[in-house]
Amino acid sequence: MGVDLLDFFDVTPTSLWLEDYSQLRALFDRWRAQGVTSLRRFLEEDPRRVAECSACIRVLKVNRHTLDLYGARDYEELAAHLAQVLRDDMFQAHVGELEQMWEGRSTFESKSVNYTLSGRRMDILLRGVILPGHEADWSRVLVAIEDVSALEEARHRAAASEQYALGIFEHAPVSLWVENFSAIRELLNEVREQGIIDFRTFTDVHPEFVERCMSEIQVLDVNHYTLGMFRAPDKATLLARLPEVFRDEMRPHFREQLLDLWEGRLFQQREVVNYALDGSEVNVHLQFSVLPGHEAQWDLVLLALTDITARKKAEAYLEFLGKHDVLTKLKNRSFYVDELNRLHRKGPFPVSAIVVDMDNLKTVNDQLGHAAGDALLRRAGEVLAKAIQKPYQAARIGGDEFAVLMPGADARDAETVADSITKLVELNNQFYGGPKLSFSMGFASCEEGESVEAMLREADAAMYEAKRRRNEMSRTSMEADTARDA
Repeated sequence: MGVDLLDFFDVTPTSLWLEDYSQLRALFDRWRAQGVTSLRRFLEEDPRRVAECSACIRVLKVNRHTLDLYGARDYEELAAHLAQVLRDDMFQAHVGELEQMWEGRSTFESKSVNYTLSGRRMDILLRGVILPGHEADWSRVLVAIEDVSALEEARHRAAASEQYALGIFEHAPVSLWVENFSAIRELLNEVREQGIIDFRTFTDVHPEFVERCMSEIQVLDVNHYTLGMFRAPDKATLLARLPEVFRDEMRPHFREQLLDLWEGRLFQQREVVNYALDGSEVNVHLQFSVLPGHEAQWDLVLLALTDITARKKAEAYLEFLGKHDVLTKLKNRSFYVDELNRLHRKGPFPVSAIVVDMDNLKTVNDQLGHAAGDALLRRAGEVLAKAIQKPYQAARIGGDEFAVLMPGADARDAETVADSITKLVELNNQFYGGPKLSFSMGFASCEEGESVEAMLREADAAMYEAKRRRNEMSRTSMEADTARDA
């Protein structure tokens, strides 16, 4: 039976070492007698004590697999080169083994590093056991060593890959959000189980469902770029104040997102509105993707948000320029022409118009310069903008010409607005020095079936008649002043 056991030891396909730890046991007893209580602290105070422990351990026998693992021809060659095998970065692991035995355990284990005789570094998993009957003196200890280099290398690669992915996530120059949509998926499933087919109509009738889904968005993580984009000092603050981010103008966009999810579209792109913690709007281009492997639960979703606020402002400004006069801030001639065509087609009738001509602009430009003329035009814009309320629209249609289009207004309404303009001009002149602001105005109205163009010609003719009367009164006044002076 003894021979069989020895044969079994030798042919076991695991590295086995039979060792004698009795001298180590005696050393531990002496240290305890000297008052040592914490072995780790004692060893770390003087690392030479670890070497003293190692010198107490005697290798009695190794099996065939051990010789093959370490590249030794026989036990004698391995024993002669143990200093090459047990070296360098195994200090902490060895201290851990010694500490386990100091605490009275009959088994111990550690992850450490050994080296083959050729110098190859091996990550090893070491397990030891004091053999039965030798617990008192530790004279027989069996140690099994497993080469886990491939496993450790794979673990290091996985850790490096995870660190790389985390670095990309954290430092990406775009806002990244990791979210859990599983609760939203459950809500959609509940609606589907109720027999709802037309989800768009359902959300029209039940807007509170969209609100509820918004409240169920669970944000798991955001990256560093997100904090700056949403004016947040740290992640905890942002995640605690998400209702300030997801609100108001986000609702219609989020509803469209839900409609896509209802239809099974797990990758989406759209432009949406969020809000920074300082209350400012953040226009973003959103890319939404349920991550692979999570399609069944939607419990891991990645959102990439690109800040397009500057682009949106530029687009809005270009749109403003396309429809507005930059100097007066009123609508421009292009808008005026489009609005005329729309009113001609759709009304609502009656439609009225006030044609306004600014008096003496050329004289001001010639005598005081174009800066003074521009200032007078801006004042004209202020008056008309104040006097005109939607759905009426005021437009600058020429250098000193303006028009007010009034859908659904009759001649009496037009006269009321014209009177309001006149009063505001008088008030404006009280607050500004320099040249006086003065308008010549004419208005007209048309019913459905009548020509809008003919109505405008009528208003234009009335304006010229008003201007003629104003000029005639001005000449008469000047002649009277001249006669008095004579």
